[in-house]
Amino acid sequence: MKIEAPDQPDLFGLPSGKRDSVKLYQPLAERVRPRHIDELFGQEHLVGAEGPIRRYIEEGRIPSMIFWGPPGSGKTTLAEICAGSLNYRFEQLSATDAGVKDVRRVLDTADKTRRIEGRQTLLFIDEIHRFNKAQQDTLLHAIEQGLIVLIGATTENPSFEVNRALLSRMQVYILQPLSEAEVRQVIERAIADDPVLFAAGIEVCDMEFLLAYAAGDARKALNALEAALPLVPRGTAPVVIDRKLLKQALQHRAPAYDKGGEAHYDTVSAFIKSMRGSDPDAALFWMAKMIDGGEDPKFIARRMVIFASEDIGNADPYALTLAVSVFHAVELIGLPEARINLAQGATYLASCPKSNASYEGIGAALSDVKKGAASAVPPLYLRNAPTDLMKEIGYGEGYRYPHSYPGHFVEEHYFPEQMEPKAYYRPTGEGREKFIRERLEGLWKDRYGD
Repeated sequence: MKIEAPDQPDLFGLPSGKRDSVKLYQPLAERVRPRHIDELFGQEHLVGAEGPIRRYIEEGRIPSMIFWGPPGSGKTTLAEICAGSLNYRFEQLSATDAGVKDVRRVLDTADKTRRIEGRQTLLFIDEIHRFNKAQQDTLLHAIEQGLIVLIGATTENPSFEVNRALLSRMQVYILQPLSEAEVRQVIERAIADDPVLFAAGIEVCDMEFLLAYAAGDARKALNALEAALPLVPRGTAPVVIDRKLLKQALQHRAPAYDKGGEAHYDTVSAFIKSMRGSDPDAALFWMAKMIDGGEDPKFIARRMVIFASEDIGNADPYALTLAVSVFHAVELIGLPEARINLAQGATYLASCPKSNASYEGIGAALSDVKKGAASAVPPLYLRNAPTDLMKEIGYGEGYRYPHSYPGHFVEEHYFPEQMEPKAYYRPTGEGREKFIRERLEGLWKDRYGD
């Protein structure tokens, strides 16, 4: 945009009379938002020469889609480009403050637009994972009838939060964080193209610090640049944005952890895998990141209770007792002191001998049940006989009470009559399971003798 001779220049040399014309009320990230697919930086796998989004646009029709990616990766921008490129009417809702009434209003307008103007409507729903099931269900019929094209944006794995019926009607595309080179391109284009930044004659002399702060989030980089600009002393020329100025503007870098986003699942996964890998130090690090990011301590404690049975089991039966105790302690104490209880639990669980034999055993048994063994019934001698009639027809007859035999054991067929016994539970040689395995091998030689 051409800048005419100023009447009353402001701090950055931009005429006060032209402020409305460049929409100074809009954030920088909005002012420099790309309007065409060729202006995008990043997401080459989607918008490159063979990318599906580019191909859809070239074909003149796009399907309903979910854009799954971190903040600042271009989800909203890509949705707007799709609508603009195909001359679709663009409607945007945020799932944080929109309800069923808002969705129905958009659908009614979309129906009128299609009948009167012959135009398709693209409905973009930001943070679609925050819509509840009823809100998501209102969209199903509209998508099936082609009333709208729906694009939902989410930072969370959609398989966790978007209901299956809606998910089956949409394509899911993953957007990656921008590389440092791509964020640099975004910043350099903003400095060259935005009237405010161009008029100020900005020079960023510590681009590495700004890129490290942004961590692949283009909007974060632009917001940081915009926050630093007003702190430049008046009359300074050229306007130099250095590390000192950026630190002054940013004050504190928020931890890169969103307890409602994808980083949540990644960090929890790293925490669990560190304990499974018997690394208490790494487990403490990932736990610290969760605590610092505001994670519910009871969530962390619940994960440890699950872990105690899934990954330790009978290799150290005390692990489950400790994990449950940690959970109760967290409920009783709360943060910040509960971090000590969590740390005790995590370090013990990480240091324990490991076994997933119980976890594997129930999985194998459930698999057999689902394959048809669910219809199997216990032999008569294993059945309960609470009434005289049941006793008369043989329920419980012939049952041998183990405590009446030497070693409190009697070899018996405890499986369904038509089913060959098999070893679902295979104790390892770790911790106390070594002794359990030796006992079972002695009792059930045919089953555990291999």
